[in-house]
Amino acid sequence: MKKLLAMTLTLAMVLSMAACGNSAAPASNEPAETAAPAGTAAADSDLAYVQGKGTLVVGITEFEPMDYQDENGEWIGFDADMAKAFAESLGVNAEFIVIDWDNKVLELDGKTIDCVWNGMTLTDEVTSAMECSNAYCNNAQVVIVPADVADQYQDTDSLSGLSFAVEAGSAGEQQAQALGLSCTAVTAQADALMEVAAGTSDAAIIDSLMAGAMVGEGTGYADLTYTIGLNSEEYGVGFRKGSDLAAALNDFFKASYADGSMKTCAETYGVQAALIEQ
Repeated sequence: MKKLLAMTLTLAMVLSMAACGNSAAPASNEPAETAAPAGTAAADSDLAYVQGKGTLVVGITEFEPMDYQDENGEWIGFDADMAKAFAESLGVNAEFIVIDWDNKVLELDGKTIDCVWNGMTLTDEVTSAMECSNAYCNNAQVVIVPADVADQYQDTDSLSGLSFAVEAGSAGEQQAQALGLSCTAVTAQADALMEVAAGTSDAAIIDSLMAGAMVGEGTGYADLTYTIGLNSEEYGVGFRKGSDLAAALNDFFKASYADGSMKTCAETYGVQAALIEQ
């Protein structure tokens, strides 16, 4: 009897172990899971995500000479052209979306856009919230005033009584706040220029590269000029935190700088002196 009971228990254990082993195996009509081929991007890779949907969605504002529209409505500029070339190197198309600059991180994290590529200053706030590329251009924030009063505003002490227009969430807004200046936030730097031209603001603070392209003789704002440089800074491109696209862009920047195509693009828009060696 004892032998029969022992044999019964042993048989039960064997059957139980076999059942457990079978439960881990795939059903006959389900393929077994296989490892990804070497070099294949991980499932959470931004590079794989962008290549999978076939587009690199670029968040921008209107910002000549970096991102602006030609007479046919196509986005051009140094940043726009470089973004198109980078997208092409990934085998996808670049798509441009105008964003509220103050909400750029929300747009990234919500996957409305894949990157912010719009003459973006690499501030501590930006680099802590995004995965950023290496710096590729030098820049500064400058004061814009009507040309006929420019001689009155040649140092920061002279700015205290002025009302400023600044782009919300921009380095220009940060400079105005740091200096304790009275300022009104607008949607884009181009809007800040319009405020000064219309006389609704006394002055604006914008990027020097934009100022060089958009104010003064031969531009749409011939009656405006820039006076004081308030700081020095660098531009970079921002991706979602942890994104592998930042490393891919750094490699692209190095190759483009080495083969001269980055400089050629910069010369097209007059920003070659601001380029940073990659």
